[in-house]
Amino acid sequence: MTVNKRLLFGSLAVAATLVVAAAAVAASRNGSEDNVAISSPNDLSPSIGTNAAVTGRTFPTVNIETLAGDTFPTADLVGKPLIVNFWYSTCAPCKRELPAFAAMHAKFGDQVRFVGVDTLPPSQAEETFARDKGVQYELLYDPNGELTTAVGIANSPQTLFIDSNGEIVEQTGELTAEELEALIRGKLL
Repeated sequence: MTVNKRLLFGSLAVAATLVVAAAAVAASRNGSEDNVAISSPNDLSPSIGTNAAVTGRTFPTVNIETLAGDTFPTADLVGKPLIVNFWYSTCAPCKRELPAFAAMHAKFGDQVRFVGVDTLPPSQAEETFARDKGVQYELLYDPNGELTTAVGIANSPQTLFIDSNGEIVEQTGELTAEELEALIRGKLL
């Protein structure tokens, strides 16, 4: 059976347009196009580019991985002011902000724990990419999406600021060094 490629691609384009339109209608019926607060990962709105609002919630306890593929429980991150930056190497805004995170880690790393969570599987290429941008802080991986799902992340970069008790006190998208420093001083120190 021969498939008409034009018909196939046209049908896919129409389907994609309908999905985006349906998401926009759903958001407008809810009266908001802002981030959506969720009570469980299954409540996350399917609209494109939406991260769940998690400020005020407890940082979730799930397992992520080290570069070697070993299990790393997120509970081991809590206890000191913490910044968790969700990133991956092909994300353009992530590329732009990694040097700012490296600079702020050099400045505040003795007071604040910095962790990069790569949403791609553990790989030396990802590790090298971040190190080439100056990153010297911990890099962990969420290849199964456990943490990403638990905090409702649909796009990157996304950064969570977490106090020493494990409460998420702020969340943001792309940051400059100046914005990052202001948030560290205002939310964590």
